[in-house]
Amino acid sequence: MKFLKKYLLILFILNFSIFSKAKAVPESFADLAEELMPSVVYISTTQTVKTSGRQFPFEFPPGSPFGEMFKDFERDRQTERKQSGLGSGFIIQENGVVITNNHVIAGADDILVTVNTKEYKAKVIGADPYMDVAVLKINTKDKFQTVEFGDSDKSRVGDWVVAIGNPFGLGGTVTSGIISARNRDIGMTRYDDFIQTDASINQGNSGGPLFNLKGEVVGINTAIIAPGQSGSIGIGFAIPSNAATKVIDQLISYGETRRGWLGVRIQEVTKEIAEAMDLSKTEGALVASVGEKSPADKAGIKAGDIILEFDGKKIDTMRTLPKVVANTKVGKNVQLKIWRNKKFITKNLKLGRLESSEEFEEKKSKPNKEEEVEIKNLKISVRNLNEVDISTRKLKISKGVVITEISNKSPLKGLLNINDIIIEAKRSPINKPSDLNDVVDKAVKKGDKNLLLSIIDKNNRRTYIGVKIK
Repeated sequence: MKFLKKYLLILFILNFSIFSKAKAVPESFADLAEELMPSVVYISTTQTVKTSGRQFPFEFPPGSPFGEMFKDFERDRQTERKQSGLGSGFIIQENGVVITNNHVIAGADDILVTVNTKEYKAKVIGADPYMDVAVLKINTKDKFQTVEFGDSDKSRVGDWVVAIGNPFGLGGTVTSGIISARNRDIGMTRYDDFIQTDASINQGNSGGPLFNLKGEVVGINTAIIAPGQSGSIGIGFAIPSNAATKVIDQLISYGETRRGWLGVRIQEVTKEIAEAMDLSKTEGALVASVGEKSPADKAGIKAGDIILEFDGKKIDTMRTLPKVVANTKVGKNVQLKIWRNKKFITKNLKLGRLESSEEFEEKKSKPNKEEEVEIKNLKISVRNLNEVDISTRKLKISKGVVITEISNKSPLKGLLNINDIIIEAKRSPINKPSDLNDVVDKAVKKGDKNLLLSIIDKNNRRTYIGVKIK
């Protein structure tokens, strides 16, 4: 009996310790919803869309002079129609400053904001398509109830969240769920860092707030995965508040964003690339190309460099670099830690501004004569880049070799394609086919397991490929 009592006591202690660590499930969200609803707004927009189309339901006989006349008439004739849109938002200043998504108001001629069934006109203070955030101002002297931003970095997977918005124009809709994941990249913007939630979000919820249980905004509801436009399936995405507020502050202060600009195209550092470049860990951002006259170009950063640190911040993955650069003050002098030719180097530069940067142009070089060679160790055939290639593909380069054949037994099979252009091998420039042959032969004789190639793909983008040669 004593043993049984002791066993039950131990069991009770264990159960108590487990449940004491777990947060209680809210009995109701009613009080929270009642408190927050007056600060959530419903946005409707209209815009004029111009369309052109055939105005006459008949055809003229071939050769008729009227045919050409009416074709010209139809070509010049355009019709206009009104297109409407719906979204959500929330008030952050009592004078009527509203936050929403850029895609909710983009191109709108008129914006109407509904607060507690009362409708107001609003204007755009500033918008940022990169982050998909917009700031509106309600045209009134009325005062409004506001909500505060919370620290999204403190939000954890499994935390309760509440979404309030205007799905399908229904208005005043409250849904709840948890944070399902963090740091999601869905390929929507270059700064993707979404909070994923299973709180029901649908069309019309865009721009609305995602609250924690303190009533703080930890995210701006922006996107959903909805196969076949079937509505919510429990996978929604919100912009984290900490990322959004940096943009919002600039839009309120300046009416525009002022992001840092480095001037490089980057790619992921794969395991094969890291091994080929003798980098101990798979980390950093690999510079695929450098923009002409960009801050990176002026600082001597080169294609093939791996950026490991930027302004004292570690670059764990490729995705980290654009966010760090964008959040750094324009004009700031920063230091970069780089891996180049199997050693660490540092580069200093003055950061430019993304919004005023010129269109990205890669550095140019001069052409060479054509020559064809079989690269036996790679089991491919290549020829020299010629003037026809340069002009027809509108290439920004003039040196390299074009792949003409890839054997089924080639280590490049499935990695590269016919007409891809190899411009570097093991960081050595490839000006003619014999250059490639020499580099590959030396790598094989040395016993290298991987070979790093820099190529221009079919989309004329520079990319690095790590190839296993043993």
